[in-house]
Amino acid sequence: MLDIESCCLVVVDVQGKLAQLMYEKQILFKNIRILIQAAKILDIPIVYCQQKPEALGPTIPEIAELLTDIEPVNKISFSCCGDEKFSQTIQNLNRRQILLCGIETHVCIYQTVADLITKGCHVELIADAVSSRTKENKQLAIARMGAAGIAINSTEMALFELLKTAAHPKFKQIAKLVK
Repeated sequence: MLDIESCCLVVVDVQGKLAQLMYEKQILFKNIRILIQAAKILDIPIVYCQQKPEALGPTIPEIAELLTDIEPVNKISFSCCGDEKFSQTIQNLNRRQILLCGIETHVCIYQTVADLITKGCHVELIADAVSSRTKENKQLAIARMGAAGIAINSTEMALFELLKTAAHPKFKQIAKLVK
């Protein structure tokens, strides 16, 4: 089960024109926004990455506006773990449960998941908050990660799993996000 004190949210490469090419992009953006807002309400640390922003552009405004208090990790490797700053940040946070969202599912998300697992992290892939340019690549990557034993989750399922009960002091704030 997910635990607030053990979790970290990682947002991967939701940038520029590439983000606009994603399959079901409006659902993707909406769910990433919900995850970021919920993480802030629950005091869950957030790490966000950008793939070569000088080439792909910055994080899209509708996501970036929620992350103004956080410095992005700019990377060139597909896996976030290929960047020393990212790896050091994850290690320093000492949060072993990683909620992962962003793009593209079959490239940067997949490779990041593989590397986080080898580092001993428990990764929860938030399936309705990841995407690829094609439905097929998204589905294939999610299936492959699921077959490898990665926990496949949804935005709403993960948030209510974190709360555990409607008596949680932040329940109403989180419930408003998903309604």
